Amino acid sequence: MTKRKKYNIAVMPGDGIGKDVMDCAMIILEHINLDAKYFYEDIGLDAKKRNGTALSDHTLKVLRACNCCLFGAVSTTDESTILRLRQEFALSTNFRPCKGNGIDIAIFRENTEDLYAQVEYNPIPKKLRNFINKHERMKKFKHTPNDEMAIALRIITVKACANIVARAFRFAARNNKKKITVVEKANVLKETGNIIIRAVKEMSRRYPNIEVEIVNIDNMCMQLVKNPENYEVIVTTNLFGDILSDLCSQLVGGIGYVGSANIGKNFALFEPIHGSAPKYAGQYKANPIGMIRSIVLMLEWLGETKKAKALDLAINEVIEEGKARTFDMGGINNSLEVTEEIAKKYDSHI
Repeated sequence: MTKRKKYNIAVMPGDGIGKDVMDCAMIILEHINLDAKYFYEDIGLDAKKRNGTALSDHTLKVLRACNCCLFGAVSTTDESTILRLRQEFALSTNFRPCKGNGIDIAIFRENTEDLYAQVEYNPIPKKLRNFINKHERMKKFKHTPNDEMAIALRIITVKACANIVARAFRFAARNNKKKITVVEKANVLKETGNIIIRAVKEMSRRYPNIEVEIVNIDNMCMQLVKNPENYEVIVTTNLFGDILSDLCSQLVGGIGYVGSANIGKNFALFEPIHGSAPKYAGQYKANPIGMIRSIVLMLEWLGETKKAKALDLAINEVIEEGKARTFDMGGINNSLEVTEEIAKKYDSHI
């Protein structure tokens, strides 16, 4: 009788360079001999062309039967697949560790709310317009017709903020981090911006040894460029987290270096933070490190800590040696060659 695999993992390459970096991911997973069964599913632009939808009900059914998912990258369609997956599986925590060049910043981004809830109106419904017109700050818009205005709701809840803040503090405590920085724009967004700030202040009472700093998003961007080494853990809302994680990725080498975890209660999705870059599809030019670092995060989440640590050390060794480098790293190697070098280094650390 065939032994049942320990993990069921959905594999969704997507399109563009998503397929290239997923090939690299599978080389690593085969090399480290993870006890898993893999379920390949379509998603994104190619899936829409073949099936009429970028994210099918069948794919969702497969995902629900799996422990977690590896995701490559997708091109933009009229369906926002990654946002839908985050909502569908309540993947409320987005964790993006940015390491390199003497920088080590962990970003905790609330993943399901804010403007990304996508509650928008254009034109403005008459009943909604009549209601918001009661707000004193709507006076300056009183002569603007409903069909010449769009409104997006910034939805922030106490529950979601408390959840992301708790995860950030637990991470900081486990990893001996001394400071947490909460990023918002509460001097302007006084109601929505202060919810996460209050959550941080409340949680900080349980962690008296962790310093708390409150910084506005515009100042935070400046400070990260100026003094990135001053920051360890950042916790923020969805839109600001998206912006800051891209900024921090550039500080540590580029968007191809960073992986991410989208974590829910019983399911998680792991992906590099780069897009699909369709003009490079099939050329294996893309940096595979963000994808492979996503595997490290997946292994940690699964409890495979020994494999995770060995793979992380292998990635760092290849970067430090600088012998195997894709073009964005200043080298001439392709994605597969960099991946094979990481696999070789893994063996010396396991």
